Amino acid sequence: MTNRLFILGAVIVVALYILFSSLYVVDEREQAIVTRFGSITDVRTEPGIYFKIPTDFVDSVQIIEDRLLRYDIANMRVQVSGNAFYQVDAFLTYRISNARLFRERATGQLSVAEDRIGASLDAALRQVYGLREFSAALSDQRAQMMRETAELIRPDLAELGIDVIDVRILRTDLDEDVSATTFERMRAERLAEAALLRARGEEQAQSLRAIADRQGVEIVAAATRDAEIIRGTGDAERNRIFAAAYGQDPEFFEFYRSMDAYRSALAKTGTTMVLSPDSAFFRYFGSNGELPAASTTFATPIAPTAAPLTVTSDEPALDGLGIEETVAPPAITLEDGSELTPTIGTEAPAPVEAPATSQ
Repeated sequence: MTNRLFILGAVIVVALYILFSSLYVVDEREQAIVTRFGSITDVRTEPGIYFKIPTDFVDSVQIIEDRLLRYDIANMRVQVSGNAFYQVDAFLTYRISNARLFRERATGQLSVAEDRIGASLDAALRQVYGLREFSAALSDQRAQMMRETAELIRPDLAELGIDVIDVRILRTDLDEDVSATTFERMRAERLAEAALLRARGEEQAQSLRAIADRQGVEIVAAATRDAEIIRGTGDAERNRIFAAAYGQDPEFFEFYRSMDAYRSALAKTGTTMVLSPDSAFFRYFGSNGELPAASTTFATPIAPTAAPLTVTSDEPALDGLGIEETVAPPAITLEDGSELTPTIGTEAPAPVEAPATSQ
């Protein structure tokens, strides 16, 4: 009885071993390659449960990835056009599209395939960077560079049954050997640009200052001219009025002028005057302190004359130096694109008409 149970247990164990060794499961993220005595007999790409000859002595199953895989390359030192060196970080995404070819060419091992991927990606990046300047990786050419790298790698990796999905450049930095030199060059360029902008600003400031000074001289000259014209007109009117008053009563006019002279000369200024009593300056003091008799005869009043008129003209105003404005000053273009146009000449104010004097 004991021997029968032992035999039955052994049979069950052997049966379970045969059952489980003949089954294999393919996950949706995997592919299965079935080989018989080392030769590929089947490739399973669909998920599910499959059967094979029991034990691994005849049929064996190799599971490979069916997911999107990524290969990174970091701190790669590449030389660009101009013999400068830079540090590049990039990565490649791929998928095993032909499991049979992948088994035959790379023994189905990712480590073997990634050695080939790394060598191809390194060579392609060096070729793409070697045809361009450093600034290309920082401009809109970056996308074109990544596409060119993918196109260079794709035929080589297709021989391994690998499909290249995308290539991305993560970083492009200056190499330590050239970073200091490049920094100094960039600094010198920025300083030169700043000096140029500063010089242009100073030039524009000098032009604006010259225009403002010129317009100031024109305005002051025109105002001085008009002031002299008005002052001359007023003096002429004053003299005319004095002349008319002197013509009506010469004796009274002499008396008024003498009184005005006494007030100016004998004011409390501390001035000492030594004059003869018979001097004409004291003619209206008299020996008895009486004023002379007023005149009863008046001369015919002098007819007032019209005040001089200021000649007006529609021609451009003078610049205060006797030179007419014939050439417009140049306009200045500022950094924001706007133009600053100076004024031309200075308009003189309207002349002041002298008040009419009645007869």
